[in-house]
Amino acid sequence: MLVKVDDPDRLIHALRRFAFDYHRQVAAFGEANSLHPTDVRALVALLDAERAGMAATPGWLGKQLSISPASATALVDRMVTAGRVTRVPDRSDRRRTRLQVTASAKRMGEAFFAPVLGPLRSAAAGLTESQAAAFMRVLGTLADE
Repeated sequence: MLVKVDDPDRLIHALRRFAFDYHRQVAAFGEANSLHPTDVRALVALLDAERAGMAATPGWLGKQLSISPASATALVDRMVTAGRVTRVPDRSDRRRTRLQVTASAKRMGEAFFAPVLGPLRSAAAGLTESQAAAFMRVLGTLADE
């Protein structure tokens, strides 16, 4: 059954408010941990790749962040030096290097974002299957646009 939303702008404003608050939290995380905004974006991209079972390389990361190969190398060097990321030889192609977020960097993010993620997880767990599907459909459409 299709339910018409009387005021779609309410949904848009709620999403914008959430996005603004989340962006503020991400900026605070970066500041609290001496991370440049690009470093934070890199960590998120690498964690997303890991969750998807993808092998993230420096070249892949550069493309995800829309930065040059030289900038990607400098970023990876900086993150390795800081202990946030490790370089691991690719098992299928020894010429390639894969990137992995360190356990300490994961703990750092989990500790900082626990107050944000807890309520998000609770809200998501409270959705019915059809509500979750509708929500995923909206987010997927927005991401594809």
